[in-house]
Amino acid sequence: MRFAKVALDRLVATDPGLVRLRLAGIAVGGIVLSIIVLVLLGRPLPAIMVASIAAMNSAFSVNDKTEKDQAITLVLVLLCGSASLTVAAFGAAVPLLDPVLFVLLIFLAVYAQRFAPRGTAMGALSFFMFFFAMFLAIHPSQLPQYLPALAVGLAANAVMRFGVLRRRPEAELLRARRAFRARISAVVRAAAASLASGGSEWRITQLRKADTRLHEAVLMIEDTIGDLFDETGTQLLRRRLLAVELACQWLAITVRRASEAADLPDDVRADLVAGLLRLDSLIERDPRELPVISETAEFSKMLVAGSRLADRTAPGDEVRRAIAELALADVNAQRVAERDYSAETELPGQGEDERAGTGEPGEPTGSAEASGSSTVFAYDNRTRSAIQAMVGGGLAVLGGELLSHARWYWAVLTVFVVFLNTSTAGATFVKGFRRVTGTLAGIFGGMLLALLVSGNTAATVALLLVCVFCLVYVARVSQLMMAFFITCMLGVLYSLLGTFSVEVLWLRVAETAVGAAAGLVAAVLVVPVRTRTVMVSDIDTALVNLCEFLAGAEALLSGRENVNVIELSRELDRSVEKVRATIEPLTHPISLASRRDYGWYVLSTLDRLAFRARQVAARAEPGLLPADDRLTALIERISRNIDVIRDALDGDERRTLTRNTSAPDVHEADNAQARSVLTSLGRMEAGTVALGRAFEVPVTDSTRSVQQNVSRRTTSVQAEGDKVTSTSQNSVRRSTQ
Repeated sequence: MRFAKVALDRLVATDPGLVRLRLAGIAVGGIVLSIIVLVLLGRPLPAIMVASIAAMNSAFSVNDKTEKDQAITLVLVLLCGSASLTVAAFGAAVPLLDPVLFVLLIFLAVYAQRFAPRGTAMGALSFFMFFFAMFLAIHPSQLPQYLPALAVGLAANAVMRFGVLRRRPEAELLRARRAFRARISAVVRAAAASLASGGSEWRITQLRKADTRLHEAVLMIEDTIGDLFDETGTQLLRRRLLAVELACQWLAITVRRASEAADLPDDVRADLVAGLLRLDSLIERDPRELPVISETAEFSKMLVAGSRLADRTAPGDEVRRAIAELALADVNAQRVAERDYSAETELPGQGEDERAGTGEPGEPTGSAEASGSSTVFAYDNRTRSAIQAMVGGGLAVLGGELLSHARWYWAVLTVFVVFLNTSTAGATFVKGFRRVTGTLAGIFGGMLLALLVSGNTAATVALLLVCVFCLVYVARVSQLMMAFFITCMLGVLYSLLGTFSVEVLWLRVAETAVGAAAGLVAAVLVVPVRTRTVMVSDIDTALVNLCEFLAGAEALLSGRENVNVIELSRELDRSVEKVRATIEPLTHPISLASRRDYGWYVLSTLDRLAFRARQVAARAEPGLLPADDRLTALIERISRNIDVIRDALDGDERRTLTRNTSAPDVHEADNAQARSVLTSLGRMEAGTVALGRAFEVPVTDSTRSVQQNVSRRTTSVQAEGDKVTSTSQNSVRRSTQ
């Protein structure tokens, strides 16, 4: 029973809101509808294949936010796909014209990504229609049967998208909440396992992964609630979700400290593990199930266990308090999600200044980004990627022709895929590596499946649909698995066409390797975009967002303005996630150890800064620190350090960071919220100094206090363990990529 619960929790948690499951269902359903319609019309198998590819590709490439925009994109995709099929058919009549047109199309398809999501969908389907026109050797005289098949495939996708599997925000929110609770449960289980093992490295890594996945679920819920809640409910739920996320992160921190404590008695450790497992058992999978955990006796016991006085602590009290805080935060979030605001002491004002929520403080950055993405012609990273893809496509044509005059286009396909949604040479290399590895593994799967269904048409079609479902389901999370299922699908497809052979599948691997190599050569030698260059740009954007958050927090805490600091903290979260995606080539296992250390150090430091920002956002209230010199001084020091780091990123290394070594300026009369905010800002200041080390920015110490007459207190051992730790020179060495 316990195993079944864990398995179900993990299944739900891997796909918050079941978005990927819905897309896979749309793809398979669209293919089935296309097959039914075209079989009834008596169309041949190649026409059915064109319709099926159109239905599958549009399922995961059409990603506009509203149904109206999705419908418009489908119409534009139909026009682009029809034009691509037509050009490919007429180009086939002229020797060597098709390869030239194919390479030019790669440039246009990759360049169109600047107009995402619509441009990405139009470019992708245009490319795949040209590809299958060559695969099926379509001639102009056959266009009257293929163009209607393309329309049927897209129409079938529309039926599934807007009818059968239409997006229902209410149900999507409920599914996302289930995934959210499953991920809370995963954090609690990982914490219990880490504590029981004494803090082994592997268990701590699993705990960090569970915490990261919880953060992803929170962001997804926040993207959904705007369609279902009014402004008051949206702000309340965001605040409560943030409280749960912070409680989970604090639980992870306290568990790591307790695991490393040498003086923790075994009976206390066992009691804490039992308490974590009891909390896990109370976290129901379905949020609608009753009773909620607040109506159980175990919940009351947890609150009592976590309410010990701070001046008479016992071993393990910090973990007990973290468990109680998580249980209470979870209950409050559940109530708000069910639109029960009875337990809220204060509702957000209806007329509060939403300037921060609408993006005004970040207008320069946002505007620049928007203008960059809407400019038709611009020489930037997108243009460089398009040029690289075109050159790589030309190299792939030459290399592919040397392997096979009939199937050279497989190499060009690989070039297009590795440049899709990549912007650096490192990302291209990693994507090409995954593509080749997945294709190589898919050879064996394709051979096995083809042998199993040989001669059985019904079983072959069923396996094709299974492969399509799997490749669409994993497309967003694993390029390796996507390549595996595509190769398996090709093996089954060749079996259906009667052209299956092991030699054809091995040729597929060879062409894929040629395409990946061509893409890598182009990415490295032709107007290269280094991973470090893009990483620095993305970090600069994150630092700008951090400055905007600090300005908004100061305005709110001082009582000058009612700023939505939660939204500002989420903007910072999103910019850190962008850095995470950019820095992946450095942290990938195939990267050098020094680069991995460097990448993880930068990423973990940014994560800590974002974590402190979330802590401040969760506890900030209007006028909490009015006319307080300590707040002003802290914000000024942090902002100055951020400016120094940004200057260093631009190449100006003349300035130095300031590290404040004095004790925290905290008054005994301050309430708990004020102390928490000031402490978090102090940790954030230390985090900026730690980030500066990654870029070799010199540091000077300062012991100057804001108020010399303020009584100081020494930092506790527990708080010391939460500081951003130092790192060796090897770990912060400049990346060479």
